Amino acid sequence: MSLDLPRQIVNQAIQGEAFRDGNATAPFLHLSYDWPKWLGGGTLEIFEGFQVGRLGLLLGLSTLFLFFVVVNGAFKYWINVAKGILGERMLRRMRFDLFSMVLRFTPDALRTVKSSETATIIKDEVEPIGGFIGDAFITPIFLGMQAITALVFIMIQNVWLGLIALAVIAVQFTIIPRLRRELLRLGKQRQLESRQLAGRIAEVQDGIEVVHVHNAYNWERAEIGHRLFNLFSVRLKIYNRKFFVKSLNNFLAQLTPFFFYAIGGYFALRGTLDIGQLVAVIGAYRELPPPLKELIDWDQQRLDVQVKYDQVTQHFAEERLVPLHEARDAADEDVPLTGPLVAEEIRVAGIHGDMIIEGGAFAIDLPASVALISNGGAAAGMLARIIARRTSEFSGQIRIGEHDLMQLPVSTVGRRIAYAGVDPILFPGSIRDNLVYGLRSKPLGRIEEEKREMDRRIAEAIRTGNPLESIADQWVDYERIGARDESDLDRILLDLLDRIGMGDTIYLFGLAGRIDPERHMALAERVVEARHRLRETFQANGMADLVEPFDPDLYNSQATIAENLLFGVPISDEFKGRNLAENGQFRSAIDRAGLTDDLVRMGLQIAETMTEIFEGLPPGHSLFEQFSFIGAEELSEFASILRRHARGEGNLKREDRTRLLALPLAYIEARHRLGLLDGQLMARIVEARGRVREVLAKSDSEGVEFYDPEQFCAAAPLRDNLLFGRVSYQVANARIRVTEAVAAVVRELDLLEDIERIGLDYQVGTAGRLLSPQERASVNLVRCLVKRPDILVIDGAFAPFDESRSQQMLELLLELLDQQSLFMVLPNDRQAGSFDVQLRFRDGQIITEKTAAPAPRSARPEPDAAQRVAGEVA
Repeated sequence: MSLDLPRQIVNQAIQGEAFRDGNATAPFLHLSYDWPKWLGGGTLEIFEGFQVGRLGLLLGLSTLFLFFVVVNGAFKYWINVAKGILGERMLRRMRFDLFSMVLRFTPDALRTVKSSETATIIKDEVEPIGGFIGDAFITPIFLGMQAITALVFIMIQNVWLGLIALAVIAVQFTIIPRLRRELLRLGKQRQLESRQLAGRIAEVQDGIEVVHVHNAYNWERAEIGHRLFNLFSVRLKIYNRKFFVKSLNNFLAQLTPFFFYAIGGYFALRGTLDIGQLVAVIGAYRELPPPLKELIDWDQQRLDVQVKYDQVTQHFAEERLVPLHEARDAADEDVPLTGPLVAEEIRVAGIHGDMIIEGGAFAIDLPASVALISNGGAAAGMLARIIARRTSEFSGQIRIGEHDLMQLPVSTVGRRIAYAGVDPILFPGSIRDNLVYGLRSKPLGRIEEEKREMDRRIAEAIRTGNPLESIADQWVDYERIGARDESDLDRILLDLLDRIGMGDTIYLFGLAGRIDPERHMALAERVVEARHRLRETFQANGMADLVEPFDPDLYNSQATIAENLLFGVPISDEFKGRNLAENGQFRSAIDRAGLTDDLVRMGLQIAETMTEIFEGLPPGHSLFEQFSFIGAEELSEFASILRRHARGEGNLKREDRTRLLALPLAYIEARHRLGLLDGQLMARIVEARGRVREVLAKSDSEGVEFYDPEQFCAAAPLRDNLLFGRVSYQVANARIRVTEAVAAVVRELDLLEDIERIGLDYQVGTAGRLLSPQERASVNLVRCLVKRPDILVIDGAFAPFDESRSQQMLELLLELLDQQSLFMVLPNDRQAGSFDVQLRFRDGQIITEKTAAPAPRSARPEPDAAQRVAGEVA
């Protein structure tokens, strides 16, 4: 009906055919149906319509045309959105299922699967699959109906011409897909090459430090260049084959009109086909190639997606995954791992076919402390991994009570067994997040959320097979470790960290941390109180010269000129470092104070002095660090500025003045001792301080949080809020003495635990790179202890520590695990005397020795963390 409306508008309304018999009106929306003659003929009146004039009919038909345009557009919009939603939901489901499979990778598979390749698969390679889902159903139906309609029309006009068109189509659908099989093979190869390229780039990035250390830039560039050339060659083959097939397809599509003209013309000459039919057939055929071409392209796309899907499924092969029934949460099968542990016929083969353990057997009553004394081979570590169920590459059987160790559900193993290896794995986040990681096995309480948003989230989760739980729910199992709430959990974590020897580090992390004074109002008030108490302590003990406090009316000679001008802590990057010299508001303030020219001249003096001092020194010399105004690479630039200035001050460009201005802003008179500041200039800087604050206040700038002796400064770390000043550079051992004084005040005001809680928020960085190896190992050990496992397996986790510290930690573990089992790999038997059982490995056999009288374990000391505080405060 919509296709016929333009004709009705032109013929009936504009040319007036509806009013041809002198009628003043004509029916609009007249609906009737003419019965076919074989059903008796006649007309069925459905609706008589509205009688309207010529203008009314024109407007009515035009409005009806507009209505169909809107309906058509709305239908296309709906179908495209529905297609997109279908694809996105399928993509979400697919990605989640693949991620769930990643969690099911066996420990042995994890040694061969590259994380970067897996991430590439889940992120990139499934993207086309999800995008194709909607087209997989809509395209063949829509295009197929178009092609069938045109073909049937041709057949109705002339059967022979229809058969010719059908024959050419059959050839196209037979030959083209066969030629495209090579494209599929090349597509697989291209996908593998691309995936390996992504994996190699990720490997280089992860090991970039080694590349720097060994100057392997050229080799890595050549290696990546070789891979790119292989990828280019594959893609070139794809292009050659792809466009040959496309040309052949176009030729076959144009072959049909040749037959129509030749054979149809022959029929027309013989009089068996009139010219009108031939023209109609040729016209109808014009509607046939586009949908056929798109259908063939769709089939190619389908095959490409099929290739990608096959590649994805190969990466997640069944043999790489833990059986599904083990991966399910089986809380009802959770059993304590105590009782007799019996190992029988344990056989472990090395990668070269040699036997690491052969026919190993032993029996131990759990709980017990067991030393796996290494003979220098891999047997002890392999047995530790077997007991921790970190490998399944062995034969034999290990039973704990009535349960086969290898048949225990994953949930039971995760809850009852902890493993600390030589490479601790930490996730980005805070120290607290990493410590409680083992307590987040399932949500234990729901956090209230807005109902409409929750219903939408759950509905989408059901549609896509995602979990219904929210990440905002209560996941930490406080009851499992005997904690009442979050505060009690922090206390337990701090106690364990303190006993493991990381208490001082957490304290220092806390001093370096920042808090929101509105959220931690009580702590902020107590820190301000401690600030005053610390000042009184300095005065009472004759230590007033150790710290020069921030005074709104005085210049602080231990701080930079920038700090003295701002008298606060920059929040925005525009006010930090050398950006401050370019900041328009700051420049305006010191211009009004008449300081700019003085500071630029001071910058010239600094530049002259630095170029003289650094002349001839190699980059990296200690003087560069001491006078950190100018880097070695900047010396030539400042030398050029000095030469321009020597030719006349007017030769200095604005950029030169800005660079010179940045130098004195980092100048500390007490540290650098260049004698550039006198009392008069200091007084002018203090006077300009108010002008800077006034300009920033008028511009409503929030780039600086100003100091207030009676208020907590949220932009400054806790240690700066405690000191509220700068430690003197001119007094020997000032930092150590200040540290002791701060620690004394912290103990006196009972602030230690609060500061350490802030330290738990310290971010560990990617893979814990912001922590030292000892700190990473300590966090990993505490994470294992927090979940209170029945069996703790230690395999090289003490490697970052020296022997004395290792002995202390071993004694601590034996004390903490007096009701649980400890399996620990030892390099020799010097520490084995404290264990209940010693397992030795000799010629593939396991020899069990029970210690007659294990060394007495020290009594658990009462936590008294407030007695220890070390490190430097500032």
